[in-house]
Amino acid sequence: MSKELSYLDAIREALAEEMRRDPKVFVLGEDVGPYGGAFGATQGLYDEFGELRVVDTPISESAIVGISIGAALRGYRPVAEMQFADFISCGFDQIVNQAATLRYRYGGRASVPIVIRAPSGGNVGGGLYPSQNPEAWFVHRPGLKVVAPSTAYDAKGLLKAAIRDDNPVIYFEHKYLYRRAKGPVPEGDEIVRIGEAATRREGADITLVTYGAMVLPALEAAEQLAKEGVEVEVIDLRTLLPYDKAAIFRSLEKTSRALIVHEDVKTLGIGAELSAVIMEERFDVLDAPVLRVTYPDTHCAFSHVLEGANLPNANKIMDAVRRLAAY
Repeated sequence: MSKELSYLDAIREALAEEMRRDPKVFVLGEDVGPYGGAFGATQGLYDEFGELRVVDTPISESAIVGISIGAALRGYRPVAEMQFADFISCGFDQIVNQAATLRYRYGGRASVPIVIRAPSGGNVGGGLYPSQNPEAWFVHRPGLKVVAPSTAYDAKGLLKAAIRDDNPVIYFEHKYLYRRAKGPVPEGDEIVRIGEAATRREGADITLVTYGAMVLPALEAAEQLAKEGVEVEVIDLRTLLPYDKAAIFRSLEKTSRALIVHEDVKTLGIGAELSAVIMEERFDVLDAPVLRVTYPDTHCAFSHVLEGANLPNANKIMDAVRRLAAY
């Protein structure tokens, strides 16, 4: 059985189900209690679970993550909310120098089962601070897992999987998708396994690898290009660390051409790593250079017009695909 949910409702449902399933799961963050969170992701949880399991915190991301690490070491499974992913940098030391390393430092005798929810991304007119895509900072760090769902189905399934994982997981939820991404979501205990990509569209000419909010313009571009006789295979990574290298390589065996699309800036984004791995390990199957469509190396403007000019979109993706097809 499944029901139609928005991306945001799917996140809320996953939190409630996991808190009912496991009394060691609790949520914490700024305004997550009676207010229900800045975006409403925790609405209703305070009424059901009370102040000991839905914990309002001071405006201190470092404290939020630090409390989560300590609680995890005592056997709990905290789900911490960063009100905006941009301010996750205030808790950066706690994440990369503490949470990411503890299991290694203790020789596997300790685990840090924390989830850090990070509302990220632009196209919402947020300007400089509430529009960043900082996923590459964390993909660079061993000891973390990083996920970025693009659908309501995955928003629920990946969050449930992250809460049950014994490693620290950074869960990037894109703000643009909260009320725009809707679809059937299973009722009950179904999860989406961390580390497995999804093929959103089959195609034999070009492999397009993307994730998060960029799946939507990627699919739009693929539909338009099919009318021109170019069949694009769209792979949604879903998990950025560890990413599904096998799924990318299987697609490349068919298409011999790769395009990587992400909303993060170009320099040292996820696309840089994927490009390098493809060229190191599958150069023999390539018929063209690996291309990237990304946000330019600049800050996000408050102006919708300027932001729209910078964001990757279906037209920019189609232009890149045509270049690859003609190579």
